[in-house]
Amino acid sequence: MTLATLPLESAIMFAVAAVLVLVGLWLLLQLRHPQGPARVYVYRMVGVMTVAGGSTLAMSAWAMWQWSAAP
Repeated sequence: MTLATLPLESAIMFAVAAVLVLVGLWLLLQLRHPQGPARVYVYRMVGVMTVAGGSTLAMSAWAMWQWSAAP
């Protein structure tokens, strides 16, 4: 498989997944600085969920790319 065979839908899914993972990692990295308890809870919860969502979306995009390729 090459990038020439990448469907537009998978490319969009990869782009959204990258944004989600980067936002989640940024939120988790913000926990290095002192924060209030509410902000720590929100940053941790949202950060973990966006990283998980982005990685799941990337795996789905990869699977869709493989399934759309002609053997």
